Amino acid sequence: MEPTFPDLKVMVIDDSKTIRRTTETLLAKAGCEVITAIDGFDALSKIADHRPDIIFVDIMMPRLDGYQTCALIKNNSEFKKTPVIMLSSKDGLFDKAKGRIVGADQYLTKPFSKGELLEAIAAHAEKQSA
Repeated sequence: MEPTFPDLKVMVIDDSKTIRRTTETLLAKAGCEVITAIDGFDALSKIADHRPDIIFVDIMMPRLDGYQTCALIKNNSEFKKTPVIMLSSKDGLFDKAKGRIVGADQYLTKPFSKGELLEAIAAHAEKQSA
């Protein structure tokens, strides 16, 4: 049986409509409330309004990339404990290290599976309730 996460608010920040839609569908089926944003600027205004429990952010985005977005989230005292999971089509050590430097809690490489997505949420949802 797959895990479900009722009452969990998850934000997905990605400039790809396909990734946003696919991720939103998978997460909604797992019982999550999903908030999507098309880039870092869009996300920052929505984070304050919706207060997500977990944030997935794509690295390669126009205007404000994933590293900058993650750094801004983590530098805000209200949201610094919110888990941020970086999404990238690159699986390089440099990218993962840079993600850690800006405060990312985890790194998923695209294309990720439904299982990987739900495992990432499970790991961070448990930490938050602990």
